[in-house]
Amino acid sequence: MEGGGGGSVSNVEVCNLAYAGRLEELKERLAANRGLATRADQDNRTALHWACSAGHTDIVDFLLSLGVPVNDKDDAGWSPLHIASSAGRDDIVKILLKKGALKNAVNQNGCSPLHYAASKNKQEIALMLLENGANPDVKDHLDSTPLHRAASKGNLKMIQILLKHKASVNLQDSEGNTPLHLACDEERVDEAKLLVSHGASIYIENKEEKTPLQVGKGNLGSILRRLVEG
Repeated sequence: MEGGGGGSVSNVEVCNLAYAGRLEELKERLAANRGLATRADQDNRTALHWACSAGHTDIVDFLLSLGVPVNDKDDAGWSPLHIASSAGRDDIVKILLKKGALKNAVNQNGCSPLHYAASKNKQEIALMLLENGANPDVKDHLDSTPLHRAASKGNLKMIQILLKHKASVNLQDSEGNTPLHLACDEERVDEAKLLVSHGASIYIENKEEKTPLQVGKGNLGSILRRLVEG
């Protein structure tokens, strides 16, 4: 095993250097052996994946200046853009997009970078992805869209961002739930009202034959019905 030692995340030394933010050492190693720049480790991650994970913008810049591939996927299908989006690395997302990172790449779970930005309420990143052509209606393996994620988590501003970029409001996941079902189930009152005001149906039934109003608790149902029926 190369480059073991404390705190190592990888069985490849340059990956550990990238993760630890040790730019000068990384430059020395790669000057001696350029091929290490794209060496994949036990999880099929490269130094670029690890620099994105830890948020070392200078190392990402350096690796990309060497021309390393920007869209390589690890064992679980995560691209550097997936990792940077999920970790909330705004500057790195911007750099990767400029370098041609695929906005709609999906991992093993069918999730795109936007799914993770929506789940984790990374608003700047969601905006960058959408403004660069990310599909707001991308479905993962459970047919869940970024709007489903934002609704169940209760990210009001994220829902606004997705709706502004034309996310479809009435798509159903594999359980038949719309984003409104999920918002009602979690008692996300403001999010539910926002969805309804943007055309979310209170009449769609999920696989248990329940409408969003029937999964809502308390007086949420009557609030939403009043909104719809004016």
